[in-house]
Amino acid sequence: MGTKKQLSAEQSSALLNLLKERFEKNKNRHKDLEWSNVQAKLEANPEKLWSLNEMERTGGEPDVVGYDAKTDEYIFYDCSAESPKERRSICYDQQALDSRKEFKPKDSAMNMAAQMGVEILTEEQYRELQQLGNFDLKSSSWVKTPDAIRKLGGAVYCDRRYDTVFLYHNGAESYYAVRGFRAVLRV
Repeated sequence: MGTKKQLSAEQSSALLNLLKERFEKNKNRHKDLEWSNVQAKLEANPEKLWSLNEMERTGGEPDVVGYDAKTDEYIFYDCSAESPKERRSICYDQQALDSRKEFKPKDSAMNMAAQMGVEILTEEQYRELQQLGNFDLKSSSWVKTPDAIRKLGGAVYCDRRYDTVFLYHNGAESYYAVRGFRAVLRV
């Protein structure tokens, strides 16, 4: 894809229909919110619609999980059952990618998120997501790593096992076939 971060009218319409269907199918994720208001926000922010399409294209199945009244923004998280397939086998950030001498992964979570115009979930956001369902029962997801940990070469990730959300650590340069990242987008 080129540098133009905007969908065609046809792509926008198809994505809005898909998002509306998911929104209506999963009301438990966004009680008391109306799709018409979400759609109006999306139509007024085509670059955000492009980012949502990137979340969808890479397997994230984005959905509305909240509304921030202070900023008048709807909050979308990746709601796929497992960490998005097209965002796995990646290390944490560019520094980690650069540190690998051989067997480099294709990319990093932080780079991919920036290219998509999204952010990776924080631990707190990840735990909020897990209140809406059971996610990452077989996979895991990098989460935003505190600077103090990252400065020492580490990075953190989460998953759900034994009906509990766990936070773990790894070297930031590590990557696994079942570890990706989940995104958040505010519109």
